[in-house]
Amino acid sequence: MPPAPPILGDLLRDVSRSFYLTLRWLPGSVRSQIGLAYLLARATDTVADTEILPVAERLKALQELRARILGTRTAPLDLGKLAGRQGTPAERTLLERCEEAIGELDRLSPFDQAAIREVIGTITSGQELDLQRFAGASGQNIAALGSDEELDDYTYRVAGCVGEFWTTLCRAHVFPRAKLDDAALRRNGIRFGQGLQLVNVLRDIPADLRQGRCYLPLPALRQAGLTPADLLDPAVMPRLQPVYDHWLARAQGHLAAGWTYTNSLPWRQARVRLPCAWPILLGRQTLDKLRKGNVLDPAQRIKVSRGEVKGMILRSLAVYGWPSAWRKLFP
Repeated sequence: MPPAPPILGDLLRDVSRSFYLTLRWLPGSVRSQIGLAYLLARATDTVADTEILPVAERLKALQELRARILGTRTAPLDLGKLAGRQGTPAERTLLERCEEAIGELDRLSPFDQAAIREVIGTITSGQELDLQRFAGASGQNIAALGSDEELDDYTYRVAGCVGEFWTTLCRAHVFPRAKLDDAALRRNGIRFGQGLQLVNVLRDIPADLRQGRCYLPLPALRQAGLTPADLLDPAVMPRLQPVYDHWLARAQGHLAAGWTYTNSLPWRQARVRLPCAWPILLGRQTLDKLRKGNVLDPAQRIKVSRGEVKGMILRSLAVYGWPSAWRKLFP
C-alpha cells in the first residue's frame, strides 16, 4: 500500500489530537479515507465556527466549501481571508491547504468518493442549520432547540451519519464477507455517533450558553420552570437535574448501542473494534463525571484526564483476548 499523503500525516496530527492516535490503529484499507473525511469535516466546522465573521459570511463560505467538496463547484476556493481569522496555527493551515485535501478526494475510487461526499453533505447540512437556528443569538439572547426531535436530528446530522459512513467503508474494505445483520449494524452505528455527540452537548453547556446556544430543548426547560438564561446560574442545577438526567440516560443508551455495534464486528478485526471501543469507554467515563458534578458551573471543567484515557486504553488492550473481561469494560 502506498504511503499516506503528507496532508494525512502532519496536518491530521495537528488538528485531530486524540483522533489521530485512533486513526493510526485502523486497517490501511480504510485509514486514508476516514482520515480525509475527518479533515474535510473539520475544515467545514472551522468555517462554521469562525465567530469573528458575520453569520451570513460564514454561511456563504460554508456553502461554497460544501459545493467544492461535493464536486458541484469546480473552481478552486481561496480561503485565505478565513484562514487569517483562525485562532490556532493548525486551523489556519487546515483552511490554507483545503484544496490539497480536496485533490486527495479526487484521487480516491468512485465508491470512496461517493461515501465521503455523502457524509460531508449531511454534516454540513447540520452545520448550516445550526448557523441559521442560532443567528442573532448571544450570551444575552440565548436561543434553545424547540423539541427533543430537533436535538436527535442535530446529533444525527453532525455525528450519527458518521457511524453510517464508518460502517459503509469497513463493510466494503475490511470485512465484506462477514455474516452480519447489516440493518442492525447501521442502526447501532448511527446511535453510536449520536451518543458521542450528545456527551459533548451535555458537557459543553456552559460554553454553548455563553455563545447564545442552548441545545437542551425549550419545552423540557419550561416544565422545570426554567428559561435558557436561567442556566447561566449554577445554583439552578437542582431544578435542571431531572431534565439533565433524562439526556444523560439517552446518551448512555446510545453508547450502549455503540458497544453492541463494536461487539457485533468480527472478533479478529481488533484494528476496527478497538478504535470503536475507545471513544465509547471515554464517553461512559465522561457521563460518570457529569452525574457527579455541576455542569452549569463553568469553573468545573468536567473532562477525563489524559492519565485516565491512557489507563482505559491499556486496560482494553490487556483484556482484549478474554471476552468475559472485555465485556466488563462497559457494564
